[in-house]
Amino acid sequence: MPAFDLPLPELERYRPAVEEPPDFDAFWQNTLKEADRADPVVSVRPVDSGLRLTESWDVTFRGFAGDPVRAWFTRPARTPQLLPAVVEFAGYGRGRGLPHERLTWVNAGYAHLLMDNRGQGDQYGNGGATPDPHASAPGGPGAAVRGLLDARDHHYRRLITDAVRAVTAVRALPGVNGAQVAAVGNSQGGGVALAVAGLVPDLAATLVTAPLLCGIRRALDLTDAGPYGEMAAYLAVHRGAEPAAYRTLSYLEGISFARRAHAPAHFGVGLRDTVCPPSGAYAAFNRYGELTGATARKEIHAYPYNGHEGGDALHVRRQLDWMKGLLEVSPRPT
Repeated sequence: MPAFDLPLPELERYRPAVEEPPDFDAFWQNTLKEADRADPVVSVRPVDSGLRLTESWDVTFRGFAGDPVRAWFTRPARTPQLLPAVVEFAGYGRGRGLPHERLTWVNAGYAHLLMDNRGQGDQYGNGGATPDPHASAPGGPGAAVRGLLDARDHHYRRLITDAVRAVTAVRALPGVNGAQVAAVGNSQGGGVALAVAGLVPDLAATLVTAPLLCGIRRALDLTDAGPYGEMAAYLAVHRGAEPAAYRTLSYLEGISFARRAHAPAHFGVGLRDTVCPPSGAYAAFNRYGELTGATARKEIHAYPYNGHEGGDALHVRRQLDWMKGLLEVSPRPT
């Protein structure tokens, strides 16, 4: 696929206006308040992953509406220090899989929490274990379209709330330095990590690649791939539903979350990405932290000949290098 979005010089200065609903902040404050529970963690059960250098736990924490959400928690084996934590969010249609699948961050010395995607996990990978008991609103069958006509019913309201609660949960887990927590994700996970950055003011870092839910209206005009294609297919059948759908999506817009973020940020984008068009990532990056003044430490890496895979393993290495010195291992208190 040739490059189809704006040329790179235009992307680098692309700062589109966003149509934010006047109650955007109140909507999310009230949503998170409803989900707030005194004890975020329900259970922490050790599991045998077959790995000798990594310890793993099956964690259940309280997410949206107190619903149980599953996650894998891993730490380097026999490490006594309090560790900074990386909370990772998976891509669209994927679940948490198996506990030995995602080892980059734990091998780099971090505690790692991989959150399951409620109501997803059946499209690829090795499945999930978290149902979505609220998925009854009009829309579907894909998660991106569930509840499309009302923001209070939309799947991503619940998923983003789960993600914020995952940060609260990891801070309550043993051996974690709660002051040093990063949010990480690619594609849908990138969009969710960006939302967390906008909703958790004391996040230590956010690392976002090929983010979904950024520049949503433009993406719907540019691509029929992936979740945006599901939205377009729904609107092709439900003619006249656009105003309600666009209002719902305005509460989920990644650019709006980016404007409210505080944490240092690291972005990656493939300029031939037809799943999550690069203009969305650049719009979020260029407006990142503008309401909070958190613009001093942010960087973006573009891969001109890559699509949704972006910089792949090369970009992961750049993420690891960027994180050095930002999140540090602390001595365990005696």
